[in-house]
Amino acid sequence: MPLSEEELRLLEQMERALVEEDPKLASTLRGTAFRRSARRRAIIAGVCFVLGVVVLMTGAVARITPIGIAGFVIMLASATVALTALRGRQAHGPDPRAVHPSHGLTVVEGGRSGKSRRPRRSGHSFMERVEERWRRRRADGGF
Repeated sequence: MPLSEEELRLLEQMERALVEEDPKLASTLRGTAFRRSARRRAIIAGVCFVLGVVVLMTGAVARITPIGIAGFVIMLASATVALTALRGRQAHGPDPRAVHPSHGLTVVEGGRSGKSRRPRRSGHSFMERVEERWRRRRADGGF
């Protein structure tokens, strides 16, 4: 469900007020520097991962267990750094295609996209529904 015209107008007003009050925060929210540093960390972690594979294989071929273990640790650490950088980039960096042309801040579409939601049963609490399911299972002999 997309945002209504009124909600979009209010969002634009809030963005303008944010840019006027705190331009540094607004530029941080745009995320260009964050994306660049996250990309750099992911690339460096990828290079270290390849280095870890080389060290691991060297240890395996030379039959020197501590070198193989060191290679594995290098691979594990670099994979962790790369995944953290990429996840942080996805979570914090706004999508450059969704940038509003006037201010550079992102416009977030409302609602769930493509996911159907079951209708809520009004008047029944969660516990009442759980108890009802329990009674039906007991009555059907499913337990």
